[in-house]
Amino acid sequence: MVKITLPDGSKREFNEAPSGADIALSISEGFARSCVAMEIEGVLLDLSEKVADGAAVRLITTKDSEALEIMRHSAAHVMAQAITNLYKDAHLTIGPVVEGGFYYDIDMEPLGEEAFPAIEQEINRLVKAKLPFTRKEISKEEALERFKDEPYKLELIDGLEGTISLYEQGDFTDLCRGPHVPHTGLIKAVKLMRVSGAYWRADQNNAQLQRVYGTAFFDKKELKAHLHMIEEAKKRDHRKLGTQLDLFSFHDEAPGMPFFHARGMAMWNALLDYWREEHLKDEYVETKTPIMLNRALWERSGHWENYRENMYTSNVDGFDYAIKPMNCPGGMLLFRMKSPSYRELPYRAGEIGLVHRHELSGALSGLFRVRAFHQDDAHIFMTPEQIHDEILGVLKLDERIYGTFGLDFHLELSTRPEKSIGSDEQWEKATEGLRSALDAYGKGYVINEGDGAFYGPKIDIHIKDAIGRTWQCGTIQLDMSLPERFDLSYIGADNEKHRPVMIHRVAFGSIERFFGILVEHYAGRFPLWLAPVQVVLLPMNDDLLDYTRQVKKELEAEGLRVDVDARGESLKRKVRDAQLEQVPVIVTIGEKEREAGVFSVRTLDGKVTYGVSREAFLSVVNADIRSRKNESVPVFG
Repeated sequence: MVKITLPDGSKREFNEAPSGADIALSISEGFARSCVAMEIEGVLLDLSEKVADGAAVRLITTKDSEALEIMRHSAAHVMAQAITNLYKDAHLTIGPVVEGGFYYDIDMEPLGEEAFPAIEQEINRLVKAKLPFTRKEISKEEALERFKDEPYKLELIDGLEGTISLYEQGDFTDLCRGPHVPHTGLIKAVKLMRVSGAYWRADQNNAQLQRVYGTAFFDKKELKAHLHMIEEAKKRDHRKLGTQLDLFSFHDEAPGMPFFHARGMAMWNALLDYWREEHLKDEYVETKTPIMLNRALWERSGHWENYRENMYTSNVDGFDYAIKPMNCPGGMLLFRMKSPSYRELPYRAGEIGLVHRHELSGALSGLFRVRAFHQDDAHIFMTPEQIHDEILGVLKLDERIYGTFGLDFHLELSTRPEKSIGSDEQWEKATEGLRSALDAYGKGYVINEGDGAFYGPKIDIHIKDAIGRTWQCGTIQLDMSLPERFDLSYIGADNEKHRPVMIHRVAFGSIERFFGILVEHYAGRFPLWLAPVQVVLLPMNDDLLDYTRQVKKELEAEGLRVDVDARGESLKRKVRDAQLEQVPVIVTIGEKEREAGVFSVRTLDGKVTYGVSREAFLSVVNADIRSRKNESVPVFG
């Protein structure tokens, strides 16, 4: 008799070792149809695998997070099969799952997107055939014989040792560790996305391959929603809007280092004014540390050993220096000067620090991946007893900040990575401190094993934008190592020195990246308080220009960001251009408005309100800005 245990603690008995499919079927036929794989002792396996007596089994259904990746892995195999069916001279290399889908690198004739319909038709034929995915394990010698006509597979096999696994579906065979869905029929919705060039093993001396990207879902409605999101994301691309709205640019003279224009700086400063206001409420102080520091500091912090390849360095007066990739070590020096009493803790110090990190040129992507950026770092020094409350305080601050922009978020607890510093005891205490605070906060979270910083575990905060995309921005890292490395201390109630515990945390993260996220989140249509230009004044003729410029000065004296469109274009054209620039408030000034001292006000929803007095105008606009409303349309009447 073979006994297995399910996640809910229930047990099932079988006369002989069951497969995962047998276990699923023992629950119900409907449940079995939704299963794609299983997990035993943390390892994902095919449903066809036999399960040993006493095993704890978790069946993976289409509703589980792992299921989509498994199915997309299978879809990559089906796409490769379809392409090799249609292009007999094609030679396969590798086909991994990536964010949003999968790709396969193939040595074949140049492929254009016009070929996609025929390939998708062949994919659909293979899907309808419900071909089983069958795992086989063979020796290295057998594998070399089996793939003797596939040069890239032979190269891969040559680097493997021991038993080699492969998968078959129909007459197609591929090297693979698995697992896969039971049959091709579970791949309900497949779409080829694009094709690009790629070199074998990323070496330009090797053959150039065709990298064919695709995506797949269990449901056609999910695919349709995904494609809609992609189209919406194209419209919101911050690089395009950044140029259109005159916010920022990039130049060959400084690759990966953004230039912010006057309008971009107006939005930048509004963002940082808000940051400072919220941090002041929580009793943070603001500090500033140098951009370049001596190598000895980076060796002491551990960055030289663990992060050297990403740091820009220089030699000054015979000494090695590094431009800071992080603000932390400078913050340690500032705290060390204080040696405060326990009565002065927690000590919360924030810094808008400019950092530089070397990124490969191919990885650069607008404001999302740059080489020079600002981090809204903060370092909180505390007693061990204060850990719980301080982490809760940071979570509540982040909730307040993200809520202002209408951004929801979810949380992940990332644990110790393989490459780390500090003792086992320090890591255990730090991880438990984060876990207990998360439990008290009450918002659900997931465990992200092995993804912590090299100096401590962390809470990652993933925000969700207006079209449902998620971005990792905020992070809270509990560090018991750096205070020790820098010999930091505070004077306790016993009048003795004690080691503080420290939190590293960011809310925006990279401010440049958060800026880009906001551009796409709002599609350039920012709320009034954040808009680069809050009010544009449109004089109806040149005779009104002097009066309009005087109005501009008066509104600017009230703290508003105001432009005047002095071009000799028609009023209709000026209004249209202001709408394209997403200016929240458009004020038309004619002779009647000058004589009566009133405004004609147009907002982005197309509503026009005539005869608005200056007092009423300022009352509405200032109230909207003070409250930092997330809507982009103030109401004047």
